[in-house]
Amino acid sequence: MGSSGLRVSELGLGTMTWGRDTDEIDAAEQVRDFLDAGGTLIDTAASYADGDAERVIGTLLSGKVARHEVVLATKAGIRSESRPDGGSGRVVDASRGALLDSLDESLLRMGTDHVDLFLVACPDPHTSLEETCNALRIAVTSGRARYVGLSNHPGWATARVATLLEPDIGLAAVELEYSLLQRGVERDVLPAADALGVGLLAWSPLGRGVLTGKYRRAIPADSRAAGALAGFVQPYLEGSAPAVVEAVATAAEGLGRAAGEVAIAWLLEREGIASAIVGARTPAQLRSSLEAATLELPYEVHAALDDVSAPEIGYPERW
Repeated sequence: MGSSGLRVSELGLGTMTWGRDTDEIDAAEQVRDFLDAGGTLIDTAASYADGDAERVIGTLLSGKVARHEVVLATKAGIRSESRPDGGSGRVVDASRGALLDSLDESLLRMGTDHVDLFLVACPDPHTSLEETCNALRIAVTSGRARYVGLSNHPGWATARVATLLEPDIGLAAVELEYSLLQRGVERDVLPAADALGVGLLAWSPLGRGVLTGKYRRAIPADSRAAGALAGFVQPYLEGSAPAVVEAVATAAEGLGRAAGEVAIAWLLEREGIASAIVGARTPAQLRSSLEAATLELPYEVHAALDDVSAPEIGYPERW
């Protein structure tokens, strides 16, 4: 993981669906397949299914999976809060108290005394980076976390936090969305992380599912993405996205592999990637993603995918 001593597998197992769309039986099968394939990194968050994803992990760690077999990462800084109308909403809070309370609750749910990687889920405009760093420092010095990182933060914040933490605990990782359909990290986060020795964890390497080819220009009415996930997926069906998806599908057909495998294999070959986080609702979906680790793209295919998905780079990066 960057210049730290933390070692992670090139594919990480995401758990966003656990406790909601993926039950404990399927989760256990996913973990066993993942470990058998050489995987170690399991990525979760306190906010996934309002903590139920971590509870599923806790159940697995209590009997089916040995703690030393996995590198456990969790995120804090987003919580649910009741509204006056009786509903609930998401609140961003990366204050010292919120982060440490969330970490303690995560450890309790997972039945472990430490996580290997503790990340701040997203930027908090109301809390200074100095205070957030103080919480990360306490997490490490107290033994509750071995390494720390950021998620969904811009390059300048990554550089600032890395500088603040450099004298003692250091910043090990940044976790951001990165795929053929989302290459924005290449503008500033990836260069900053590389210069500072920070490893990049890439979430949603399948472009929110679009790069599997199951969605093209529209979301099928009978798809799960037609409901609550519609706003999450639809932007990746617009603009230049269809051309990228078609290029991936063409490459997959020529190589005799699944489109999703090609998309993940492209990402694994990018500079600076410590691990690509693959999530799956079912064990079968995960097994397909794991096959990507066995695929080495021909230079011509990789270059063609680079070209068709190239992001717009402007000032000041191109001067």
